[in-house]
Amino acid sequence: MLLPLKDMAGNQTGELEVSDAVFDAPVRPHLMHQALMMQLSNARLGTHKTKTRSEVAGGGRKPWRQKGTGRARQGSIRAPQWAGGGTVFGPHPRKYVKDMPKKMRRAALRSALSLKARAGQVVVVDGLAMEAPKTKQAISLLKALGVDGQRVLVIVAERDVAVERSFSNLPDAKTLLSGYLNVRDLLGYDTVVFAKEAVQPVENWLAVEAKAEGEVMQEGAVAVAAEAGEE
Repeated sequence: MLLPLKDMAGNQTGELEVSDAVFDAPVRPHLMHQALMMQLSNARLGTHKTKTRSEVAGGGRKPWRQKGTGRARQGSIRAPQWAGGGTVFGPHPRKYVKDMPKKMRRAALRSALSLKARAGQVVVVDGLAMEAPKTKQAISLLKALGVDGQRVLVIVAERDVAVERSFSNLPDAKTLLSGYLNVRDLLGYDTVVFAKEAVQPVENWLAVEAKAEGEVMQEGAVAVAAEAGEE
Protein backbone atom coordinates (compact mmCIF):
# COMPACT_ATOMS: atom_id res chain seq x y z
CA MET A 1 0.00 0.00 0.00
CA LEU A 2 1.08 3.56 -0.73
CA LEU A 3 0.42 6.42 1.69
CA PRO A 4 0.69 10.12 0.76
CA LEU A 5 3.98 11.65 1.91
CA LYS A 6 3.86 15.39 2.63
CA ASP A 7 6.23 18.00 4.00
CA MET A 8 5.59 20.54 6.76
CA ALA A 9 4.17 22.97 4.20
CA GLY A 10 1.51 20.47 3.19
CA ASN A 11 3.00 19.78 -0.25
CA GLN A 12 2.89 16.17 -1.37
CA THR A 13 6.46 15.12 -2.05
CA GLY A 14 5.66 11.56 -3.05
CA GLU A 15 4.22 8.35 -1.70
CA LEU A 16 5.54 6.04 1.00
CA GLU A 17 5.29 2.32 0.46
CA VAL A 18 4.13 0.59 3.63
CA SER A 19 3.54 -3.00 4.61
CA ASP A 20 0.27 -4.49 3.37
CA ALA A 21 0.32 -6.79 6.38
CA VAL A 22 -0.16 -3.76 8.65
CA PHE A 23 -1.95 -1.10 6.59
CA ASP A 24 -3.95 -3.35 4.26
CA ALA A 25 -4.82 -6.23 6.56
CA PRO A 26 -8.28 -7.84 6.86
CA VAL A 27 -10.57 -5.65 8.97
CA ARG A 28 -12.01 -7.58 11.90
CA PRO A 29 -14.67 -5.50 13.66
CA HIS A 30 -15.18 -8.03 16.46
CA LEU A 31 -11.50 -7.82 17.44
CA MET A 32 -11.52 -4.02 17.39
CA HIS A 33 -14.64 -4.02 19.57
CA GLN A 34 -13.12 -6.48 22.03
CA ALA A 35 -9.89 -4.48 22.24
CA LEU A 36 -11.82 -1.24 22.77
CA MET A 37 -13.97 -2.75 25.54
CA MET A 38 -10.85 -4.13 27.21
CA GLN A 39 -9.15 -0.73 27.12
CA LEU A 40 -12.20 1.11 28.45
CA SER A 41 -12.68 -1.45 31.23
CA ASN A 42 -9.03 -1.33 32.27
CA ALA A 43 -9.27 2.45 32.56
CA ARG A 44 -11.97 2.21 35.23
CA LEU A 45 -10.79 2.75 38.80
CA GLY A 46 -13.49 0.76 40.54
CA THR A 47 -13.30 2.89 43.71
CA HIS A 48 -17.09 3.23 44.13
CA LYS A 49 -18.27 2.43 47.64
CA THR A 50 -21.56 2.45 49.54
CA LYS A 51 -22.05 1.57 53.20
CA THR A 52 -24.11 -1.33 54.42
CA ARG A 53 -26.17 -1.16 57.61
CA SER A 54 -23.20 -2.51 59.57
CA GLU A 55 -20.98 0.36 58.40
CA VAL A 56 -23.34 3.32 58.91
CA ALA A 57 -22.76 5.25 62.13
CA GLY A 58 -25.42 5.13 64.85
CA GLY A 59 -28.39 2.88 65.45
CA GLY A 60 -26.82 0.81 68.16
CA ARG A 61 -30.02 0.28 70.13
CA LYS A 62 -33.54 -0.76 69.31
CA PRO A 63 -35.61 2.42 68.69
CA TRP A 64 -38.68 1.17 70.65
CA ARG A 65 -39.86 -1.98 72.28
CA GLN A 66 -40.99 -4.92 70.19
CA LYS A 67 -44.67 -4.95 71.17
CA GLY A 68 -47.33 -2.63 72.50
CA THR A 69 -46.54 0.60 70.67
CA GLY A 70 -48.82 0.06 67.66
CA ARG A 71 -45.93 0.72 65.32
CA ALA A 72 -44.04 -1.68 63.10
CA ARG A 73 -41.27 -3.55 64.81
CA GLN A 74 -37.83 -2.06 64.22
CA GLY A 75 -34.40 -3.20 65.30
CA SER A 76 -32.24 -0.25 64.26
CA ILE A 77 -32.66 3.24 62.84
CA ARG A 78 -29.84 2.42 60.41
CA ALA A 79 -31.74 -0.38 58.68
CA PRO A 80 -32.09 0.12 54.88
CA GLN A 81 -35.71 1.31 55.06
CA TRP A 82 -34.74 4.26 57.27
CA ALA A 83 -33.50 7.58 55.97
CA GLY A 84 -29.75 7.61 56.56
CA GLY A 85 -29.70 3.84 56.75
CA GLY A 86 -27.42 1.42 54.96
CA THR A 87 -27.58 0.65 51.24
CA VAL A 88 -28.68 -2.75 50.01
CA PHE A 89 -26.75 -4.27 47.10
CA GLY A 90 -24.80 -1.05 46.51
CA PRO A 91 -21.50 -0.92 44.61
CA HIS A 92 -18.28 -1.88 46.36
CA PRO A 93 -14.62 -1.56 45.27
CA ARG A 94 -13.77 -4.04 42.52
CA LYS A 95 -11.47 -4.49 39.55
CA TYR A 96 -12.78 -4.20 36.01
CA VAL A 97 -9.57 -5.51 34.42
CA LYS A 98 -10.06 -7.58 31.27
CA ASP A 99 -7.42 -9.55 29.42
CA MET A 100 -6.96 -10.27 25.74
CA PRO A 101 -4.32 -12.42 24.02
CA LYS A 102 -1.42 -10.46 22.54
CA LYS A 103 -1.99 -11.77 19.02
CA MET A 104 -5.62 -10.67 19.13
CA ARG A 105 -4.67 -7.21 20.41
CA ARG A 106 -2.17 -6.73 17.59
CA ALA A 107 -4.63 -8.04 15.02
CA ALA A 108 -7.10 -5.43 16.29
CA LEU A 109 -4.44 -2.72 15.79
CA ARG A 110 -3.79 -3.88 12.24
CA SER A 111 -7.52 -3.81 11.57
CA ALA A 112 -7.86 -0.24 12.87
CA LEU A 113 -4.84 0.98 10.88
CA SER A 114 -6.11 -0.72 7.72
CA LEU A 115 -9.56 0.78 8.19
CA LYS A 116 -8.07 4.27 8.44
CA ALA A 117 -5.67 3.75 5.53
CA ARG A 118 -8.39 2.51 3.18
CA ALA A 119 -10.55 5.49 4.07
CA GLY A 120 -7.71 7.89 3.19
CA GLN A 121 -7.40 9.01 6.80
CA VAL A 122 -3.68 8.33 7.22
CA VAL A 123 -1.07 10.96 6.26
CA VAL A 124 2.71 10.67 6.59
CA VAL A 125 4.74 13.84 7.23
CA ASP A 126 8.42 13.97 6.36
CA GLY A 127 10.53 15.99 8.80
CA LEU A 128 7.90 16.55 11.48
CA ALA A 129 9.79 18.76 13.95
CA MET A 130 9.50 22.13 15.64
CA GLU A 131 12.26 24.31 17.04
CA ALA A 132 10.13 25.54 19.97
CA PRO A 133 6.64 24.90 21.34
CA LYS A 134 4.36 27.02 19.17
CA THR A 135 0.62 26.35 19.05
CA LYS A 136 0.31 28.62 16.01
CA GLN A 137 2.79 26.44 14.15
CA ALA A 138 0.76 23.33 14.99
CA ILE A 139 -2.41 25.00 13.71
CA SER A 140 -0.61 26.03 10.52
CA LEU A 141 0.58 22.45 9.99
CA LEU A 142 -2.93 21.04 10.36
CA LYS A 143 -4.27 23.64 7.90
CA ALA A 144 -1.50 22.84 5.43
CA LEU A 145 -2.32 19.14 5.65
CA GLY A 146 -6.00 19.91 5.11
CA VAL A 147 -7.10 18.33 8.39
CA ASP A 148 -8.00 21.44 10.37
CA GLY A 149 -11.40 21.13 12.00
CA GLN A 150 -10.91 17.38 12.41
CA ARG A 151 -9.84 15.32 15.38
CA VAL A 152 -6.19 14.51 14.65
CA LEU A 153 -3.91 11.91 16.19
CA VAL A 154 -0.20 12.64 15.67
CA ILE A 155 2.11 9.62 15.92
CA VAL A 156 5.80 10.26 16.60
CA ALA A 157 8.70 7.82 16.95
CA GLU A 158 10.40 9.47 19.93
CA ARG A 159 9.34 12.00 22.49
CA ASP A 160 9.66 15.56 21.20
CA VAL A 161 8.72 18.14 23.84
CA ALA A 162 8.34 20.92 21.28
CA VAL A 163 5.91 18.90 19.16
CA GLU A 164 3.96 17.61 22.16
CA ARG A 165 3.53 21.04 23.70
CA SER A 166 2.65 22.61 20.36
CA PHE A 167 -0.35 20.27 20.00
CA SER A 168 -1.25 20.05 23.70
CA ASN A 169 -3.32 23.28 23.66
CA LEU A 170 -5.48 22.04 20.78
CA PRO A 171 -8.57 20.25 22.13
CA ASP A 172 -8.99 18.12 19.00
CA ALA A 173 -5.37 17.01 18.62
CA LYS A 174 -3.22 14.53 20.49
CA THR A 175 0.38 13.33 20.16
CA LEU A 176 1.23 9.71 20.83
CA LEU A 177 4.41 7.64 20.74
CA SER A 178 4.35 4.84 18.18
CA GLY A 179 4.94 2.28 20.92
CA TYR A 180 1.72 3.35 22.66
CA LEU A 181 -0.51 2.95 19.60
CA ASN A 182 -3.94 1.70 20.68
CA VAL A 183 -7.36 0.97 19.22
CA ARG A 184 -9.20 3.56 21.31
CA ASP A 185 -7.19 6.47 19.94
CA LEU A 186 -7.16 5.13 16.38
CA LEU A 187 -10.94 4.87 16.32
CA GLY A 188 -11.52 8.05 18.32
CA TYR A 189 -9.76 10.43 15.92
CA ASP A 190 -10.73 11.32 12.36
CA THR A 191 -7.24 11.45 10.87
CA VAL A 192 -3.94 9.84 11.84
CA VAL A 193 -0.79 11.84 11.03
CA PHE A 194 2.39 9.75 11.13
CA ALA A 195 5.85 11.21 11.38
CA LYS A 196 7.83 9.37 8.71
CA GLU A 197 10.20 8.01 11.36
CA ALA A 198 7.27 6.46 13.26
CA VAL A 199 6.05 4.22 10.43
CA GLN A 200 8.95 1.75 10.51
CA PRO A 201 8.69 0.96 14.26
CA VAL A 202 4.99 0.23 13.86
CA GLU A 203 5.69 -2.09 10.93
CA ASN A 204 8.48 -3.86 12.84
CA TRP A 205 6.09 -4.31 15.74
CA LEU A 206 3.07 -5.61 13.85
CA ALA A 207 4.18 -6.96 10.47
CA VAL A 208 6.30 -9.91 11.65
CA GLU A 209 3.46 -11.40 13.67
CA ALA A 210 1.02 -10.81 10.82
CA LYS A 211 3.32 -12.73 8.47
CA ALA A 212 3.58 -15.64 10.90
CA GLU A 213 -0.19 -15.66 11.32
CA GLY A 214 -0.66 -15.74 7.55
CA GLU A 215 1.73 -18.69 7.21
CA VAL A 216 -0.15 -20.63 9.88
CA MET A 217 -3.49 -19.94 8.17
CA GLN A 218 -2.04 -20.97 4.81
CA GLU A 219 -0.69 -24.23 6.25
CA GLY A 220 -4.08 -24.91 7.82
CA ALA A 221 -5.84 -24.32 4.50
CA VAL A 222 -3.42 -26.69 2.72
CA ALA A 223 -4.01 -29.35 5.37
CA VAL A 224 -7.78 -29.04 5.04
CA ALA A 225 -7.53 -29.26 1.26
CA ALA A 226 -5.34 -32.36 1.54
CA GLU A 227 -7.81 -34.05 3.86
CA ALA A 228 -10.67 -33.21 1.51
CA GLY A 229 -8.70 -34.71 -1.41
CA GLU A 230 -8.08 -37.95 0.48
CA GLU A 231 -11.78 -38.29 1.18
